[in-house]
Amino acid sequence: MAYEICMVKLVTGEMVLGKLDKEARTINDPAILQMIPSQQGGVQMMLMPYGYPFENDFTGSISLSHVLYDYKNAPEELKTKYMEAISNLTLSGGALSGLDLKNPGGAPAGGDIASLLRSK
Repeated sequence: MAYEICMVKLVTGEMVLGKLDKEARTINDPAILQMIPSQQGGVQMMLMPYGYPFENDFTGSISLSHVLYDYKNAPEELKTKYMEAISNLTLSGGALSGLDLKNPGGAPAGGDIASLLRSK
């Protein structure tokens, strides 16, 4: 099922990312976006489960009636980090670019992917 990742500000002032369910009017698996001042004068951003510290997984839902502001354009980097956090997968680009399909698994030169599929 495809879903839209949204970023909103709640009436409490918290910034939240989550999966938008328009039919149920909820944000599912919410993550809170914490901004932490750095020593260099800037800020660092950290995503945590909304229920932290009592829930360490991204679960639950927040009703859209608690949303004060809906950001129209959430930064793609934040969306990617959110997806990585809820799925425990790394979505960084180029993960498959290093594959050598002509020499799978470091087999001697001249091997190909088709040889892996043939029964012996």
